[in-house]
Amino acid sequence: MLKGKVAFITGASRGIGEAIALRLAKEGVAIAIVAKSINEDPRLGGTIHSVAKKINEEGGRALAIQCDIRDEEQIIAAVQQCVSVLGGIDILVNNASAIMLTNTEMTEAKRFDLVHDINVRGTFFVTKHCIPFLKKSENPHILTLSPPLDLNPKWIAPYVAYTLSKYNMSMMTLGWACEFRKAGIAANSLWPVTTIATAAVKNLLGGETLMNMSRKPEILADCAALILAQPSKECTGNLFLDEQVLTLAGITNFDEYAVTPGGPLQKDLYVS
Repeated sequence: MLKGKVAFITGASRGIGEAIALRLAKEGVAIAIVAKSINEDPRLGGTIHSVAKKINEEGGRALAIQCDIRDEEQIIAAVQQCVSVLGGIDILVNNASAIMLTNTEMTEAKRFDLVHDINVRGTFFVTKHCIPFLKKSENPHILTLSPPLDLNPKWIAPYVAYTLSKYNMSMMTLGWACEFRKAGIAANSLWPVTTIATAAVKNLLGGETLMNMSRKPEILADCAALILAQPSKECTGNLFLDEQVLTLAGITNFDEYAVTPGGPLQKDLYVS
């Protein structure tokens, strides 16, 4: 179901986006690696070129595309480059996202704008410009990395600005599932039950301690592959958790994904 498809993945230069790109490439998907990073930051690691090189050296097909999704003209150019070189777009993975875990009084206007420009505006306009090409696909999917929706104030109160942005991404998923149902385009979201061992977790949240209580990005990559292989007309409008996706596929032992197998795990945000 995946072999021969083309995926446009934002934020694919490292972390979860990179893991999804590598996993889909193993299934025979041609990958557009879409992100800003062309020079490696030692704290973060990875660039569009390093990920594309990994895929191409392993026999896959990848195209590195520099794009800041805050800029609509760059989005349009990136989509056109993907279509021109790789032949179309069958899968869109909205992975690019900025994190800002501050309360209301500590949230600066420039950071509020950054998070909403990337998470909300960027996701919306990337999707908008991919839609004409997704409509031409036989099994088109939109997969967005965003959480289940729960309006209990305990989830919203700690980080109002950030939560607004991530909940907006999930609401777009539900809206697109309905809006594009007749076109046969699936729209789903995916979110981890536990924290994921990424540079963001290490640098912004809890350092090595939290990294050791996290799961590897490969858990989300495997889930993405399972979701994107489903018939688009049947699997749409879901706000999936990773454990749910694996369980539905008959996988109930998640030890292989743990940074520290058998050790304690930290629940992610928005997961009880």
